[in-house]
Amino acid sequence: MKRFLLSLVALLFAGYTFAQDIPARWDELVASDFPKALEKSHKTCILPIGILEKHGPHSPIGTDLIHVREWANHAVKEEYAVIFPDYFYGQINEARHQPGTFALPSKVIWELLEATCDEIARNGFDKIVILNGHGGNPEFLHFFMQSLLNKRHNYAVYLYEAKNDSAYSADYRKMHKSDMRTDQHAGESETSVLLYYRPDLMRMDRATDQSGAKQGRLPLTNLYTPIWWYADYPNHYAGEGGKATTAFGKFITDHEIASFVKALQEVKADTKTLQLQNEFYDRVDGLNK
Repeated sequence: MKRFLLSLVALLFAGYTFAQDIPARWDELVASDFPKALEKSHKTCILPIGILEKHGPHSPIGTDLIHVREWANHAVKEEYAVIFPDYFYGQINEARHQPGTFALPSKVIWELLEATCDEIARNGFDKIVILNGHGGNPEFLHFFMQSLLNKRHNYAVYLYEAKNDSAYSADYRKMHKSDMRTDQHAGESETSVLLYYRPDLMRMDRATDQSGAKQGRLPLTNLYTPIWWYADYPNHYAGEGGKATTAFGKFITDHEIASFVKALQEVKADTKTLQLQNEFYDRVDGLNK
């Protein structure tokens, strides 16, 4: 009887502990736990942005989305923040010739991102961390960020941009097998990450079905044209995905998760960004009086 009672108490305590824990994903929270999530996160929401596009002949169309989702999910186990649900509305016009690409007009993705941030803030968050997983987004995101200063917002947006330390970079070079100069889209590194996170989705036997070599079909110097990517990589594949390994993927993800955790901690502790942002808006308003 005593053993039974002890077991019952342990089960009740375990259930109580579970009940006190709250999910990190916005869509998995119940409404009555939302205030707890705001408090626990220090009003910090992660907005992971991926894309839907071809990733060579072997990786899923949602590679960037899956990567950034898993990245955020692992990070919040160490540093809690609320994760906004799957967001794949970015810049991907250069892949419109490939099946499965989801490319919205520029005006739409711009307005949608700002409206999304506004709505996240309306729900009580005053810090939004954009975690980007798509190589075609940085220029769009930088311009979007600077344009937020065009009118007053009652929240701060942070764009996480990883910086590799020298020790990590040295080990990365040692483990890397393919040509690092062309290891870009669905190549060794990116394929390794997905091979670690979601091996069930990978079709590694197809990784060499198409060429990921740079073709250099546009011999221009000091000139930019939007067709540059297609000129170099018409298969929308850059690198050698067949050389990917799960071990290399774990090495990369361990580092990126740890780095993002540090950034999350810094954001949650930050009191200056909103203060300076409001000071800026006040001075702008003062000029218009």
